[in-house]
Amino acid sequence: MYIKAFILYHLSWIASAAAYHRQPQMMNEKQSSSVIFPLSGNVYPEGYYYVTINIGRPPKPYFLDIDTGSDLTWLQCDAPCKKCTPAPHNLYKPNRNLITCQDPICTSLHGPGKHHTCQTPEEQCDYEVEYADHGSSLGVLVKDSFPLKFSNGSAVAPLLAFGCGYDQEVIDASHVPYTDGVLGLGIGKSSILAQLRDMGLTRNVVGHCLSRQGGGYLLFGDGFLPTSGIVWAPIMSQSKYYSLGSADLWLGGQAANIKGLQIVFDSGSTYSYFSSQAYNYLVSLMRDNLNGNQLKDAVEDRSLPICWKGAEPFKSIRDAVGYFKPLVLSFKNVEFQVQPEAYLIVTVHGNVCLGILDGGEVGLGNLNVIGDISMQDKMVIYDNERQQIGWAPSNCNSHPKSQ
Repeated sequence: MYIKAFILYHLSWIASAAAYHRQPQMMNEKQSSSVIFPLSGNVYPEGYYYVTINIGRPPKPYFLDIDTGSDLTWLQCDAPCKKCTPAPHNLYKPNRNLITCQDPICTSLHGPGKHHTCQTPEEQCDYEVEYADHGSSLGVLVKDSFPLKFSNGSAVAPLLAFGCGYDQEVIDASHVPYTDGVLGLGIGKSSILAQLRDMGLTRNVVGHCLSRQGGGYLLFGDGFLPTSGIVWAPIMSQSKYYSLGSADLWLGGQAANIKGLQIVFDSGSTYSYFSSQAYNYLVSLMRDNLNGNQLKDAVEDRSLPICWKGAEPFKSIRDAVGYFKPLVLSFKNVEFQVQPEAYLIVTVHGNVCLGILDGGEVGLGNLNVIGDISMQDKMVIYDNERQQIGWAPSNCNSHPKSQ
């Protein structure tokens, strides 16, 4: 089972010298622009959406899992690699552009109160990231070229900082995520978007549109956003994640007596997660609503923890949604609607399964995560300039322009 939830930061650093290449000349605000990348993947059966990014000199393509729940981008790295997982491309070979402990990116990662082992400012900056499913990556920070084509016609190849990972841990080896690494798009200064913004190349805005049919697109910058229909909500101040604060849950137009859910948006999570108490209560309500609907527990289907079977196998999600009610997360002034097709999957066995999981089982505590399944066929925008998140229904199968 793919369980990818937002990152829990554990960052440390060790030793050695570094060399730097010159960064591109900064653009001013009027010149900043946007870039769009096509996405591949799906919620089921692949379990992740990924983007193809060209990196290095000469540039080579790599598949990166898009993750708004973590900051640091990393690639599996031929450093040599002590422990690497299967990947679609050859391991990244660093060009000795090592980042030292005095670099602002390294400083922002370990920050006040975070453990690091730098003895001198000239030592190399090591990193270790651990995810909520207890997967992890260990390596060193490097800089290399990221060729980009912007919507204003400019083409640049900025030197961006990312992790060169030589020791990866995957908990569920039967479902290895077959990408080359992770594209960190979180709030922190080490994210690719924050680095591009600091160089004046684009605004610190990222958006994604995940198609239920598979694929979609990823947007850097604030170009190509919908001109109307976007619902905006403020990001909680001082939050390390894309958090909108507390929400009440409604099921089928009625209050579900589930209040004060702390909500985080995370494209690195395949499924959505509720805290244990909310999850158990929601499952109980759903089971009550399904009484008399000729659906029975499909305990033999282990695709997800809770699955049901009908009188005949379901051929598509359209055949199953009629048995279920829409969910609504109600914030102070706005609502995030989750139709049944945005929390259910139909498996290869013809059963329908609940794509909302128990966050307590993966250590999320009281946090509740909106994952890929619940963001499908929506344009979701993370605006770090104005500290807000927006969403709007969208046809994610087509986009205005791709790189």
